[in-house]
Amino acid sequence: MINETDLKHLRRCIELAKNALEAGDEPFGSVLVSSNGDVLAEDRNHVAGGDHTQHPEFALARWAASNMTLEERSKATVYTSGEHCPMCAAAHGWVGLGRIVYASSSEQLAQWLKEMGVAASRVRNLPIQDVIRDTIIDGPVSELAEEVRELHHQFYTRR
Repeated sequence: MINETDLKHLRRCIELAKNALEAGDEPFGSVLVSSNGDVLAEDRNHVAGGDHTQHPEFALARWAASNMTLEERSKATVYTSGEHCPMCAAAHGWVGLGRIVYASSSEQLAQWLKEMGVAASRVRNLPIQDVIRDTIIDGPVSELAEEVRELHHQFYTRR
């Protein structure tokens, strides 16, 4: 169930996605929040340089592995503008992070890209639960997904 706290963090993810877009990058942003509500880390996409592993969710998983105990990680929440890709979902699972909340789904993104005539990615769009198990997953959030769609539209129409 999505609450006001979730919406606040998801809005920050969308701000980070806008920052990525302004930097010429694909619009994705993510925030890692502790069990007591503290924002521990945040990041945006950094793939424009050619390294397509520089996703914010992956960076947050690495940060968590280095800076949090396993128990702290299991109680933390990762908020993100777009559903984790398989690489990021696996990283999330390997380091033992807790709940995932996303504004837009990978299925929505694939549909939006198809509508814009963008070629499909070499990596399959898989729902997070097809990659990791035993994780609480909430999303998409319809009231925010349209904002995310617009950011992707802006990115791909600039190319």
